[in-house]
Amino acid sequence: MPAYRRILLKLSGEVLAGDSKFGIDPDRIYGMAAELVALARTGVQLGLVVGGGNFFRGVSAAARSMDRVAADHMGMLATVINGIALQDALEKQGVQTRLMTAIHMDQVAEPYIRRRAVRHLEKGRIVIFSAGTSNPYFSTDTAATLRALEINAQVIAKATRVDGVYDKDPLVHADAIMYKEITPQEVLARSLKVMDSTAVAMCRDNQLPVLVFNLTVPGNIMRMAMGEPVGTLIR
Repeated sequence: MPAYRRILLKLSGEVLAGDSKFGIDPDRIYGMAAELVALARTGVQLGLVVGGGNFFRGVSAAARSMDRVAADHMGMLATVINGIALQDALEKQGVQTRLMTAIHMDQVAEPYIRRRAVRHLEKGRIVIFSAGTSNPYFSTDTAATLRALEINAQVIAKATRVDGVYDKDPLVHADAIMYKEITPQEVLARSLKVMDSTAVAMCRDNQLPVLVFNLTVPGNIMRMAMGEPVGTLIR
């Protein structure tokens, strides 16, 4: 029995690149799509927000002298590319999806309209939200939080390459300690690199829980949705 009726799943663009670190790995995206399809068939309503870091990272490009607004707009378009790829992979496995964009591009995807997105979810379609918020200076973490609140998701599931939230980077420090549960205020006070501070504060102010888990472990998407003890719960 699923623990959540409606989930907003936040994926990084790098997850789609697999081991290559750039572009889209077809095996990786189809394997992940199979897990998402299995979850959707349990009746869980699923919204997705995917980053664009496998093609372009706006902040780092801006730091190398590119105008921040231009860099962020390029990053938003990268998320649309990833959204199209995810939609293709999901629909080839038999689940209806809708790709919605915060930037109007009618030949590619539907414009984001909150009521329409909720209706798609109620009909059992997976909804992919792309192009961030359409505004520069806001990360895809913030976009995911905003969409989760707008569609009344019960949780944000943030998929990462590590098992949860640690007191320091576990990929660098072997003695890093993982939290099973932590509050948003503690995340902010300890400057833990989980989500950007705007997203964490929005979750705190609106009592929206965040579950951080390891996407690279097969079956973890289903375990997370079923309420099994995976990852770190921020609430």
